[in-house]
Amino acid sequence: MPRDDAPLTREQVFDAYRTVLRARALDDRRFVLNRAGKLAFIISPRGHEVAQVAAITALEPGRDRFCLYYRNFAAALACGFTPEELMLSAFARAADPSSGGRQTPGNFGSRRRGVVIGSSTVGPQIPKAAGIGLALKWKGEGALCYVSFGEGATSQGDFHEGLNFAAIHHCPVIFFCENNHWAISVPQALQVAGPGVAERAAAYGIPGVRVRGDDFFGVYDAVRDAASRARAGEGPTLIEAEVLRLQSHSTDDDQRTYRDATELAAEAARDPIPRMRDALIERGWLTTESDDAMREQVSREVERATEAAEAAPDPDPGSLSRHVYADA
Repeated sequence: MPRDDAPLTREQVFDAYRTVLRARALDDRRFVLNRAGKLAFIISPRGHEVAQVAAITALEPGRDRFCLYYRNFAAALACGFTPEELMLSAFARAADPSSGGRQTPGNFGSRRRGVVIGSSTVGPQIPKAAGIGLALKWKGEGALCYVSFGEGATSQGDFHEGLNFAAIHHCPVIFFCENNHWAISVPQALQVAGPGVAERAAAYGIPGVRVRGDDFFGVYDAVRDAASRARAGEGPTLIEAEVLRLQSHSTDDDQRTYRDATELAAEAARDPIPRMRDALIERGWLTTESDDAMREQVSREVERATEAAEAAPDPDPGSLSRHVYADA
């Protein structure tokens, strides 16, 4: 990864775009497998991918720490998870690197990548990140902790306690809210008091930044600036990325029962991936031919990952209590 003040290279942007395409293709495949009865449950990142990958591109996996939340499928790929590893998790296979098939898919964990294992409950990663940030500050190595969550988590006590602690102690933490305006079936107007999430930063004396989540370069710049502040000892930043939820909350939910069909169609037309593709074409960095070739490559990767994960063995039933109870 580059220094915080270094410009993005064409190669980095290509890698990021490929990761965005990979996340969408894997998610499409997971959805089909779920409907075929082969995967029990998934939570889709559809509409969040560009914001997630842009944020991680501005940071340093392996050096920084990451407290991801259950919709961070694209972020996990950007942190270094492979398609096969994420499919192993989806199939709950023994070789799943996050938990050996024991966690809900979407609870990502990897010590060597600095990804701290998550939880299926809403918000506990936020105060956890504040504590990790304090430890990183004490170590004095210039690393930071990035924590992501939806706007629904900002109504939890964990959010306010985490921001308050990090602000008081000037912890190197980036609080990244992916606001898709729906906390399961509850719209933002009934979930977040006031104009939005970014304004809540003022109560803790830290910067609050709002950015369009479909703008790869805008998200990258916002996170890079927050990282520079954190590494310089200036404390945390709250970033609110406004994104779209182009799938239901999960495969156990049907948003068509509580969202207007016209609204859903309008959001589908604003898919952030075509926007990123068009931005790269306008810069002369991408052509329709190279885009097609990249998508074909990604499709083959997804096919290989799916075949390998589906053929992998299930966990040994005799190991059911491992990591649940202390080993004798």
